[in-house]
Amino acid sequence: MTSDLDCDLAIIGGGLAGGLIALAFAALRPDVRLLLVEQGDRPGGNHLWSFFDGDVAPADRWLVDPLVAHRWPQGHAVRFPDYGRNLATPYNSVNTVQLAVALERILGDRLLTGATATAVEPHAIRLADGREITAGAVIDARGAGDLSALRCGWQKFVGHALRCDDPHGIDRPVIMDATVDQVDGYRFVYLLPWDDRTLFIEDTYYSDTPDLDVPTLDARIAAYAQARGWRGELVHREQGVLPVVYGGDFDRYWPMGDPVARAGVRAGLFQPMTGYSLPDAVRFALWLVDQPLDNLPAATRTYAAAHWRRGGYYRLLGKMLFGAARPDQRWRIFARFYRLRPELIQRFYAGRSSLADRMRILCGRPPVPIRDAMRTLWNPPA
Repeated sequence: MTSDLDCDLAIIGGGLAGGLIALAFAALRPDVRLLLVEQGDRPGGNHLWSFFDGDVAPADRWLVDPLVAHRWPQGHAVRFPDYGRNLATPYNSVNTVQLAVALERILGDRLLTGATATAVEPHAIRLADGREITAGAVIDARGAGDLSALRCGWQKFVGHALRCDDPHGIDRPVIMDATVDQVDGYRFVYLLPWDDRTLFIEDTYYSDTPDLDVPTLDARIAAYAQARGWRGELVHREQGVLPVVYGGDFDRYWPMGDPVARAGVRAGLFQPMTGYSLPDAVRFALWLVDQPLDNLPAATRTYAAAHWRRGGYYRLLGKMLFGAARPDQRWRIFARFYRLRPELIQRFYAGRSSLADRMRILCGRPPVPIRDAMRTLWNPPA
């Protein structure tokens, strides 16, 4: 990296949101002198981001397809204590290695790693080592903001990639295997067959608390694998805690007086019910590339506020999940949902449910106590 840290656009945070913004600008506005600032040794962190075909518009797939490490055209499956189903919708996963390689190759010295921002202003960033970046515009994509402004449940997980001694026999992703013991909320195991011997096994919970007991989840994953005869070498692991937002105050989360533009989770750009962020990250990056740089704070906040309003229905569903369903019975909500039409399920994950979809999801006998469901419906989230 040269000593000249002046740029037209500085992006803080080299995760999915910041990385996609940088790639979009590099491809569509190469005249913009950008700088991607990442506190880690490499961008991307340690994550998998997955998406269904249909989550990303065909015209936008060019941005994310080069980052796809695994694709399953045969579709995916779900399993519940009383029901199982294969769905034909193809599934894709982006990993941090693919994202990091793309950013390093395309950005070159416009990627600044090992750089922690200690002060962020609309046109400047001060780094922990004393250097200062001067920018025409700054956008903050460093992950979640002040979550105390939001009412949240939590999706938390630990994942192991196991290189099995023998073929594991899983032919497609299993998005939810909820046949496991229901502890700490709604629990399911998520399976991704990377090849015929390598299997990613993630133990996931929709929980009331963000506490993550990693050794216990490690042991549960090992027991799940052993019960199915999967033995081998652990080649990758990851863990995380994502907010499932069912209420709160957007103006507290992103105050009107905050003069710095935001992106990604820091802007609240995710599907509230699932914490699912990739479709929004792609849409936002390609929207942002068309915006004038001199108005990014106001423009990004307006965009995020509109997204928050559109998310009211999903926050209502989240409130029903966490407020009306007993923790050990939450699986019934998902089992009922997965009996619906594939097209409806697809639009739900993309955050684009139609009015008819929304009515269909709520109609009929709810899989939670009637009194609790009605109390939740009569007290909708903010």
